[in-house]
Amino acid sequence: MHTTNYHNTLITVSPDCPAATAAPPARQDTIAGRQYAMLNDSPYGLTSDELLLAVENERKGPIDAVTFFSTPKACLRASPLVKRHGYGLYHDAGGKIALIPVESVEYARLLAAPDVEKRPGMRNSRR
Repeated sequence: MHTTNYHNTLITVSPDCPAATAAPPARQDTIAGRQYAMLNDSPYGLTSDELLLAVENERKGPIDAVTFFSTPKACLRASPLVKRHGYGLYHDAGGKIALIPVESVEYARLLAAPDVEKRPGMRNSRR
């Protein structure tokens, strides 16, 4: 089974993210809206795998984890939250995720912390 989980890692805002400050997605029925709602309601409550599976179940109906993760999935570096909405995603030592607004003190602290691995969000374009 493939996994998208990270541990003690900050997924940073994409280098070409248009948002200077974090803003919730306007629509809740999008992937970004669903991810935001789940992470905002339950900081450090879900792993990446749990989040991706929960969003998929909301969008397309029930699917079991073994079937869903039988093929590789894009990790949260490709999430619209880091690509367009100005949020970093911090995975703690247990792999649980929290939204971290790019303008926050916590984002700056995690970015400067030598013991936290940093992974950049995927770019919006190939340029």
